Amino acid sequence: MFFLVYVSVAQENVSKEDLLDILTKSREANAAAGITGMLLYKDGHFMQALEGEETAVRDLYARSSRDPRHLGLRTLVEGRRERRSFGDWSMGFQDLSSPEARATPGYSEFMNMPLTAEEFSKNTGQCER
Repeated sequence: MFFLVYVSVAQENVSKEDLLDILTKSREANAAAGITGMLLYKDGHFMQALEGEETAVRDLYARSSRDPRHLGLRTLVEGRRERRSFGDWSMGFQDLSSPEARATPGYSEFMNMPLTAEEFSKNTGQCER
């Protein structure tokens, strides 16, 4: 199973409606391509984990790099693993900017850190927790 994790900066402020639209379209397209994963959003930054057949994941990443809503895409980690980490998810999502995020069972301080390439360049493995 191929996986890739990247971060990017949102071009503009992203409303809750924008996030829901992104999520709806991502889930539909990813399911059709056999891609699972998760999308995090916080303070104008995205982190996305993608997993599936390598060509499909790389194609999706290339499309994302051309999407005007994303700036400065940066791959944090990619590789292969035995099985999916998000096998039951078409695309999980959490808006970490929301006050509800801290109240979520299982919340960790990882979710409180900035979703920036600079932060993760210190230890790229932390995005796989």
